[in-house]
Amino acid sequence: MRFEYETQHLLLKILKPSCEAAKQVLHFYNRNRILFERYEATRSDDFYTQEHHNLILTNEFNLAIQEKCIRFWIYEKDDPTLIIGTICFYNIVRSVYDCCETGYKFDPNFWHKGYAREAMTFGISLMFHELNLHRIQAYVMEENKASIRLLCSLNFKYEGICRKSIRIRGNWEDHILFARVK
Repeated sequence: MRFEYETQHLLLKILKPSCEAAKQVLHFYNRNRILFERYEATRSDDFYTQEHHNLILTNEFNLAIQEKCIRFWIYEKDDPTLIIGTICFYNIVRSVYDCCETGYKFDPNFWHKGYAREAMTFGISLMFHELNLHRIQAYVMEENKASIRLLCSLNFKYEGICRKSIRIRGNWEDHILFARVK
């Protein structure tokens, strides 16, 4: 597996830890803080520091080498310095499972351009054909209609409600489980 790929409009990169990479990631989270925090776990105060993101990038880079977690940072080809989104394939389990979970987030300034679909289509293909996974799962909150539409358009199938399954902003929230099989 490579650490950088191109699609029609995008660059997908597994970032090597560096001050510049951590700065780009921090800028992405700061620009989108209010939106992202609606759907994620409570963040520690140090989450919004460059040092924290350099540590996260180090951890994610090592996990990518082991093929246990693959996070791509997404850029438009025209601006390879501004992160516009991220897709992640995590909890990669081998043996009799050969599966993973996926998640994604994009800056709303880049919504409705097909970028999430383009990045996820590429990532799914990579997981199925290069990493030889059999199943990819995604959890989404019921109110996140755009994410549900994206998953359905990518041939993920509804599998049910996972009650009080993920703690969001300190509260256990229901999530809908979708999955796609190779």
